[in-house]
Amino acid sequence: MNKVVTRLKNSTSGQYLLRHKKYAPIVFFIGGFIFDSLTLGRIDRAYDLTMLCMHMASLSFMIYAFNLAGDNRWKNTILERIEPYFPLAIQFFFGALSSAYVIYFSRSVSLTKTVSFFSILVVLFVANEFLKRKLSNKYLQFSVYSFISFTFFTFMIPVFIKQMNTFVFVCSGLLSLGCTLALIIKIYRRSARTRLEVHLGKLLSLVIGIYALIYVFYFFRLIPPVPMALKSGLVGHQVKFEEGKYSVLYEKDEWYVFWRAHRLKLLWRPSEKVYVFTSIFAPTDLEKSVYHRWKWFNPKSEAWEIIEDIGIKVRGGRTDGYRGYTYKHWVRPGQWEVEVITEEGLVLGMVDFEIVKSREGALRNTAVKVF
Repeated sequence: MNKVVTRLKNSTSGQYLLRHKKYAPIVFFIGGFIFDSLTLGRIDRAYDLTMLCMHMASLSFMIYAFNLAGDNRWKNTILERIEPYFPLAIQFFFGALSSAYVIYFSRSVSLTKTVSFFSILVVLFVANEFLKRKLSNKYLQFSVYSFISFTFFTFMIPVFIKQMNTFVFVCSGLLSLGCTLALIIKIYRRSARTRLEVHLGKLLSLVIGIYALIYVFYFFRLIPPVPMALKSGLVGHQVKFEEGKYSVLYEKDEWYVFWRAHRLKLLWRPSEKVYVFTSIFAPTDLEKSVYHRWKWFNPKSEAWEIIEDIGIKVRGGRTDGYRGYTYKHWVRPGQWEVEVITEEGLVLGMVDFEIVKSREGALRNTAVKVF
């Protein structure tokens, strides 16, 4: 540690870093988030794929370099001059990758029961600000790395192979686990200091446990089906398709409800159909069957009843998402929700609303939205 401080004092940038060391972690934390917010767009875009792959490769190399620095492996090399910046670089890439996942996951219109997994990403993203002092703890370091790596591979593999199912998810996780274990073992073999600080069996058990926990999340359907995302969802009175565009007739909310345009209560006449329109983003060339699961809340049993699953075939590639709709003719007043789910039962999002029987001659404040 004294050697690191000495190197910092002997360089202009190092002196600047020492003077502002209290704020440096926050700057790198915010920098990673802002960088991704301004640059990331579509998960299947060449730029996004390149940047995420570069982030992951750079993070892996920085962790390798950081763990070998304590053994003076980089003495008399170009890396020796930047050793003090290894923790900040790791923090930047942790922040950049976790913020990227938060950005992609948050694009669903409703997180529903997948909010638990999303919360882990948000906590990881925010906690990154405080990780700098703890990065020397290799158990914590590789725990965070394992989670980041798993999420990275489950994003990337479906995009590259144009397929998305349980088998692909399991294989993606196993590939990530193999890469993570290979990195750990390589560091353990090359770093005498790591061998003194870490019990290999304990570390490997911890990493494998994290992967097992993520699989449990998946099979209990608590993970959103990335890289797909529900871009928008809307309940309405009518949907028309003309000249390549969908027009949805919906009810406007009161003027003071500024955070959404549509009303959650739908004034319904018994002769009408009720429509639910969705647009679902999927990577280019990926085809996937999804379902609108119509559910009604039974006030007598105080439980949700599945009324019907209606399928839609999604074809990826459109920036604003693949558009489609389903409708029901025979409905009843009360609380409704339409879950948008994959064949495996993973939840993309939800459109919830209340059907209220319209009084004779009652006026409805409607508008048309074009998709």
